Amino acid sequence: MTEQQPVGALPRPTLESVAERAGVSRATASRVVNGGEGVRESLRAKVQQAVDELGYVPNLAARTLVTRRNGAVAVVVAEPESRLFSDPFFAQHLRGISRELSAADNQMVLLLVEDQHDYERVGRYLAGGHVDGALLFSLHHSDPLPEMARRVGLRTVIGGRPGWPGAEADRDLLYVDSDNRGGARLAVQHLRSLGRARIATITGPLDQTSSIDRLDGYRDLLPDGDPELIAEGDFTADGGGRAMARLLARRPTLDAVFAASDAMASGALRVLREHGRRVPEDVAMVGFDDVESIAAWTDPPLTTVRQDIEEMGRLMARLLLRRLAGTGGPGPTSIIIPTTLVRRASA
Repeated sequence: MTEQQPVGALPRPTLESVAERAGVSRATASRVVNGGEGVRESLRAKVQQAVDELGYVPNLAARTLVTRRNGAVAVVVAEPESRLFSDPFFAQHLRGISRELSAADNQMVLLLVEDQHDYERVGRYLAGGHVDGALLFSLHHSDPLPEMARRVGLRTVIGGRPGWPGAEADRDLLYVDSDNRGGARLAVQHLRSLGRARIATITGPLDQTSSIDRLDGYRDLLPDGDPELIAEGDFTADGGGRAMARLLARRPTLDAVFAASDAMASGALRVLREHGRRVPEDVAMVGFDDVESIAAWTDPPLTTVRQDIEEMGRLMARLLLRRLAGTGGPGPTSIIIPTTLVRRASA
């Protein structure tokens, strides 16, 4: 395909001019520019030098025809815009994804699903051949996004352990998650080591596997615990505050709380102060995430379970890029990263 100049535009370097300057054939120059293999390193260096000297920018439409790749990845988040841009968890996750994709010269296309009407729009986009693959995260049970992507043959990696029936047995399903259950056990174990006996928990939405796993970790160490010491939140500060108020109304003598996110813990701390409870003297508090902009700035600073949120984003992008490369060797496998307890003043 010969590259055409827009009418009236200044002449720009073409692939032919790159090949001429490098002293190679157009086919060789094309393979180098489009990331192809089978070119000697000495020739590859000459082509790259010619590209740099001429300021050549590949024609993306032509590159797509040659490579059958768009160099773009969809990142689909099943959350409303208001939460995506206010919760620092998502900022860290997206930063990891963006950095990994940028290093591989791929663009990130962000798609949000706020309500049921958005699924049709997102589905049309994913089926339209605009992206090479998709990263899906913050999914809830029965979310149609994975099946929509599978139906159109789009390779995906999921953020978080999938929870729908048969998901764990699907070897083609790739995901990245943290050890949510183990992290919750660390939190409760720490609170018990402080001598706390009436330990409550504020869960995330129980239609998400991360919330279920953290609740299971809590129950692992408190199998005969009081069900009135469990309150469901929504991973927001306001939701954590509302859950904390319910817990105090039910069990005013509680002496510790494990909140399944730092955001919920920050809301719970506010409600405890409003009710005259001192932290950690009266009530010890442990969160989950170790989002620095929350955990280090609460009053008092928050003891929490750390998961490497940015690294999770990097690993999601890395797994997808490996899957798209299809080198023919053993395929990538799902990853669960460890969690650790970070002790501060709240417990």
